[in-house]
Amino acid sequence: MTIDWTAQLVGQLEFYWDVHLRPRLEGLTDDEYLWEPVEGCWSIRQGEDGRWRMETDGRRDGPITTIAWRMAHISVGIFGTRASTFFGDGSVADDADMFDPRHEPASLPATAADGIALLEHNYRWWRDGIAALDEAGLTKPLGPKGNMFAKDPMAALILHLSRETMHHGGEIGLMRDLYARLR
Repeated sequence: MTIDWTAQLVGQLEFYWDVHLRPRLEGLTDDEYLWEPVEGCWSIRQGEDGRWRMETDGRRDGPITTIAWRMAHISVGIFGTRASTFFGDGSVADDADMFDPRHEPASLPATAADGIALLEHNYRWWRDGIAALDEAGLTKPLGPKGNMFAKDPMAALILHLSRETMHHGGEIGLMRDLYARLR
């Protein structure tokens, strides 16, 4: 039996997007997008230069985060930077690996509608890129663009990013449930 692994990987991501994550974003308001349920949340914040950026202190596990922070993480950190790295349009220098900040937008969306629009755009960019891969593309090592994961195959990155999307998407759903009950 022959298995179309590209179809399996894309199908898993599409199912999660179509059935779970994207529907949970319907009706998201700006207040909910930036809602901080407890003191000390990480969010996206506007800097003195007017640009919106994600808060972080370099730790893997930070405090509770806002929906805006989680959406930016999925949109930029999961889909956008990887799509730009491996399926880019040439606007970022070829020497940029998948952790290079040159793949990130200059400013993050400050509104729920703009956050959803960026998330949808970057999801489609990543989804279309992986959908175009054949077996050789899935098994080929990431190379220098993969940084410390250079020897890992593209399929491993796809699986990891799908897992991350589901993890953080579930957190967005939980935050929406809490907001609806606590506000």
